[in-house]
Amino acid sequence: MRVPFSAPGDPPLEASQVKIAINGKPARVLRLLAPASDLFLLLALDFSGDLSLVDPARQEILKRIAELPANCRVALLRSQDGLRVAVDPAAPRDELIAAIESLTVAARPELLNSLESVQELADSIAARAHVRVTVLMVSDSNVASYREDYSNPVVNSSDSGDMSRRFPEGLVNEKLRQLKARMRGGESPLYLVHVQYLSDRLNTAYQTGLLDLIRSTGGAAEFCRSFSDIPDAVSRAFDQVTRAQYTAEVELPRGRSGTLDVVVTSDGREIHSRPRRQFSAKGR
Repeated sequence: MRVPFSAPGDPPLEASQVKIAINGKPARVLRLLAPASDLFLLLALDFSGDLSLVDPARQEILKRIAELPANCRVALLRSQDGLRVAVDPAAPRDELIAAIESLTVAARPELLNSLESVQELADSIAARAHVRVTVLMVSDSNVASYREDYSNPVVNSSDSGDMSRRFPEGLVNEKLRQLKARMRGGESPLYLVHVQYLSDRLNTAYQTGLLDLIRSTGGAAEFCRSFSDIPDAVSRAFDQVTRAQYTAEVELPRGRSGTLDVVVTSDGREIHSRPRRQFSAKGR
């Protein structure tokens, strides 16, 4: 069983310094992939709004990609019209840079519709190779711009007690709740930089739900409140996925399945990991 986690700071942790408990019982660490090991990064971009927000993010992404070591492979993904690979990870780095430089915005956001697919893709890659696999998403999505209507329109306009009047964010909350439940069986951590924070009631619920979902994967999310926040947020996200991300391969008793409570600790270090996972022993 693979247990990804992040542990910011130096020096890098060694396997003997990492303690993992599963359902309250110690699990033996068989292998630890540290920040210096190979990394497969899925970079998923979802831009559908103001280019003045996209450009600061794009420039910082280009800067950080140019600094990546040779043992980091990057696949560029676009979520519009279904999640698809825009640049293969085997492509030369200059091809990746050119694709990001020429990136255009789409008509509508698709972040919500791609979260589950990108986690499944990351998990399938991790299952085939002893490498760290991480997802970094950068988006400017506005919940009001999706093809689906998440505004929870009033069901009965003649009924002043219709609950949809009081809870207009009900649909988006339910969408995110269901998505979080389906993604509980995933493994790979997701990181999100959202380049604009929107303060209306519907977007506040949307952003709060996104934050909770991303954290449940063991990752982190940031929502930028100004133009100046965007480069720093992107840079911090790259630091997290490249310099602080580990994957421990641990021994799990044969046949073990169901809900697993996973606790990762190391003396003197702050650890972030997926706290709970729905695990099936089939095929593992």
